[in-house]
Amino acid sequence: MKAFQDYYPEHLSHCYGCGRLNEHGYRIKTFWEGDESVTRFSPKSFHTAVPGFVYGGLLASLIDCHSTGTAAAAMYRAEGREMDSPPPFRFVTGSLQVSYLKPTPLGPELVIRGRVQEIKGRKVIIESTVLVEGVATVRGEVVAIAMPDNFGS
Repeated sequence: MKAFQDYYPEHLSHCYGCGRLNEHGYRIKTFWEGDESVTRFSPKSFHTAVPGFVYGGLLASLIDCHSTGTAAAAMYRAEGREMDSPPPFRFVTGSLQVSYLKPTPLGPELVIRGRVQEIKGRKVIIESTVLVEGVATVRGEVVAIAMPDNFGS
């Protein structure tokens, strides 16, 4: 099964968080599980804040890229279109709000789950939560804005 990010056009696939063409990036992969979007990510030892815990900036960027990918997939769903149908949807972050609920341990796999809160015109609001072994450690809200056709070309 292809991830949301696998459908991004090549010229828009270089993002550090979600770009499949960025050899140094996270290259996250996001999929639908019912009405939720899910990304799984295993931080490396260098993604540390203090020994034993994940760096908060990494967590924010995972929420950011997970949510913009979810926004694109949600817009395709809302229009009843397949993700490989033109024109392609690609979103950028209009705002990102992150709440750190508790320290995120370094070691276990992170699961990021997203839910669409609203779709209105070119704007999609996504709430995403980072979970470690079923425990929520970070919650974020992203207001994602559809890119204009000429953006990034």
